[in-house]
Amino acid sequence: MSESACSGCADKDKCEDDKRLNQALCRIKQKIVVLSGKGGVGKSTVAANLAAGLALEGKKVGLLDVDVHGPSIPRLLKLTGIQPGLEGDMMLPVEWNWNLKVMSLGFLLPDSDEAVIWRGPVKGGVIKQFLENVAWGDLDYLVVDCPPGTGDEPLSVMQLLGEKAQALIVTSPQAVAVDDVRRSVTFCHRLGNPILGVVENLSGFVCPDCGSVHNIFSSGGGEALAKDMGVAFLGRIPIDPAVASSGDAGEAFLAVKGQSPSALAFKDIVAEAMKRAPAVDMPRMSPEAPASAPASGHAVADGPAGSKLTVAVPTAGGTLCAHFGHCETFAVMDVDTATGKIMGTRHEVPPPHEPGVIPAWIATLGVDLVIAGGMGQKARDLFTEKGVKVVVGAKADSPEAIVADYLRGCLVTGENTCDH
Repeated sequence: MSESACSGCADKDKCEDDKRLNQALCRIKQKIVVLSGKGGVGKSTVAANLAAGLALEGKKVGLLDVDVHGPSIPRLLKLTGIQPGLEGDMMLPVEWNWNLKVMSLGFLLPDSDEAVIWRGPVKGGVIKQFLENVAWGDLDYLVVDCPPGTGDEPLSVMQLLGEKAQALIVTSPQAVAVDDVRRSVTFCHRLGNPILGVVENLSGFVCPDCGSVHNIFSSGGGEALAKDMGVAFLGRIPIDPAVASSGDAGEAFLAVKGQSPSALAFKDIVAEAMKRAPAVDMPRMSPEAPASAPASGHAVADGPAGSKLTVAVPTAGGTLCAHFGHCETFAVMDVDTATGKIMGTRHEVPPPHEPGVIPAWIATLGVDLVIAGGMGQKARDLFTEKGVKVVVGAKADSPEAIVADYLRGCLVTGENTCDH
């Protein structure tokens, strides 16, 4: 949205907040939210080792601990007592080994013994700040460790990250834990978020003397749940005393016990997560909504069959023209939707701006989408009749930057500058 459009907007501050959040999220390729229906199932241990395992694979990873009342990630990674730095108005995440950046409320509490007594809106505000005011940079994966249950923190995380964030649900094999996890699956379904899979933790016991696995409680509850609920089963992790001792020592279990049965199980889960949630640049689509709503991050799914999308942007002086009918040229770009890359740009001079002429001409160029600053409703209807999708409210920028933002889900649209 242009500065002039923003100046009279009653929600200007909210627009800017949403823009910052959207710009931060579009630099993260995959978001994995670690959930559990019940406490005590080793969710934070799974989250920490998942993040460490992804980093060991050479991925750029962020680990965000949003367990407001019991932040345990700092202890699990031996980061207790460390405070994040500041750079301008941005917090710098704590750097850990293997391309891993970490942020937790535990870094910000002056007294680790002090109880945090916050209501839901405060929690949501802090989580939003952790996403938009932390200098995460470009990440392949952001792993979010949530408290157990389906309360304020998981709900805020899912709503802020958007419907493409995937849930990894941790359970132990006992029936009482599995029952609670069913509610986590339902929670994700109701929010519309995909489930990456279920992990069964504390599944059997690894004897420290002989290395064999014994089923102390039970085994298979998580796998049976996944099958029953129609979601993927990522694997089971046996109980290993070394997992607890590594956590107490602040060492990633995968890094110090790489060949134990539990470590190998963790590695298989990391590999399965990477397979099901590959860290690739996905083409993104901006919503047709005012800038007061953040981009939804839907993948481009309404282009032509195959992997090509043709986008046209009206320009004047090399930047987007406020009204499509007054432009000098249309910058027409062919996009590979499989990679999100612009394959080429050509500039076409439009015919005179007369009713129905430009929409018909645009259709002859094979254009699938027009991104404009302003366009009247009648013109939009004419484009739609020709099978051309229209996004309005884009701000002045180079056509290549506008299309790149659209593909990443970062295009912030504002008011239609010419709605007549």
